[in-house]
Amino acid sequence: MPLDDRDRAILDFEAEWRRHGAAKEEAIRTDLSLAPARYYQLLDRLLETADAQEYDPMLVKRLRRRRDAHPQARVPGPLVQER
Repeated sequence: MPLDDRDRAILDFEAEWRRHGAAKEEAIRTDLSLAPARYYQLLDRLLETADAQEYDPMLVKRLRRRRDAHPQARVPGPLVQER
């Protein structure tokens, strides 16, 4: 499924959030109107898509490496398929 506006906004935010100068969780709530936990669920799902890889290959590769370096940080379980 192609990326929608929210998916692109999440990837763009992740690429540039440091420029906000605020705490990341606060910026997620303010800029994306998402709870941080939901943001990270959506971001994790996005990292597995070819569309995200095509949209910003360097970002996706960097985030996958960071995530895979810390597998204990990932909690197994079903993802909520809310849209």
